[in-house]
Amino acid sequence: MSKGRKALFFDIDGTLFSEINRNVPDSAKEAILKARKNGHLAFINTGRAYSLVGPVRRMVDVDGYCCGCGTRVVAGEKVLFSTTIPRKKGMEIKKIITDHKFDGVLEGTESCYFRKEISWMPQVERMKDQMRENGVISPYGWDEDCYDFDKFCVFGDENSDMKGFSKALGEDFEIIDRGGGFYECVPAGHSKATGIERVMKHYGIELEDVYVFGDSTNDLSMFQFAKNCVLMGHHSVELEPYATFFTKNVEDDGVAYAMKELGLV
Repeated sequence: MSKGRKALFFDIDGTLFSEINRNVPDSAKEAILKARKNGHLAFINTGRAYSLVGPVRRMVDVDGYCCGCGTRVVAGEKVLFSTTIPRKKGMEIKKIITDHKFDGVLEGTESCYFRKEISWMPQVERMKDQMRENGVISPYGWDEDCYDFDKFCVFGDENSDMKGFSKALGEDFEIIDRGGGFYECVPAGHSKATGIERVMKHYGIELEDVYVFGDSTNDLSMFQFAKNCVLMGHHSVELEPYATFFTKNVEDDGVAYAMKELGLV
């Protein structure tokens, strides 16, 4: 490993955060702390909008956040970049979702927004319950036109019209297939890779000194971008061609193991 400061970027779900244990392993917390003491930078790089990183933010200290697949980038207390979907476009999106028989959540910097009606999709209700526990659900539903959001996620089933949905969104959004009928929709031109680029520019970090840690399809852009790519034990096969280091599952201390083997701690 070359000398000098590195910038480490960690996906949350399935990478830094165990979706089984609902926690960040102590080994990962300690490894990140040690890496930062060694002079390296540690960033969360997540598909979650900023409003959804609160629980993880309380579990582990990092130098900043790339949220909502690059739609908001924060270094320390400084917001390097932030964008929201124009309000008129947001109203169009809600109609597109419902017209094509999808349901889901609109993710914003301050809050998240669900339809007020009980969803016919159990997955949406489960997501709603989880977000309600974390206090991030807005009292406003989809009928109100008084808020902005950064990105959105939808669930589909056998009645959903994916072809029509994709055509209606057009080239303004990238639709990331997360599997199981779950789709993450991000404004075109934004990704986990663009978040990394903004951090690199801010700190003067070279690409060879960037390390990314991930497991799922919304990590693809940063795996294609970076030269040092750590792939978790449980992972989407789409990432395998770009991985430079295969580690263990998050529950098996995969983050700490990789950081030690790569000489970051």
